[in-house]
Amino acid sequence: MTMQRLCQQTTLGLMSCALVIFSLPASGDEDAPVYNYPTQARVEYVNECIARHEDSLANMYQCSCAIDRIANVLNYDEFVNAITFARYSGLPGEGGGIFRDSDQARATAKRFRELETQAQRECGLLKSKS
Repeated sequence: MTMQRLCQQTTLGLMSCALVIFSLPASGDEDAPVYNYPTQARVEYVNECIARHEDSLANMYQCSCAIDRIANVLNYDEFVNAITFARYSGLPGEGGGIFRDSDQARATAKRFRELETQAQRECGLLKSKS
């Protein structure tokens, strides 16, 4: 029986029911990513991912899975740093040099691309290598 139905059927009253609901442990925490990213960052990633994969909303679950897999490996600051280097590593000119010329920049971008590819493969966005 869902909590909503239970609250509707009891004589507890709305406030008492709300207290019961919020005092219960959250279910599904074992599947939660290790690191918590802001909702905006997750939404941006999922929207960009959907756009890169046939622009189909059917890929929403796979893209959400991919950001969760990434969040199991990188904390939010590492994620922001890595995705920035990966995105801008192809930026031409002197201004783009910071994102592509140093060994650290290349390693950071490469690590993120590999992690993202692995996450997308595990989540069904990319075909597995045979």
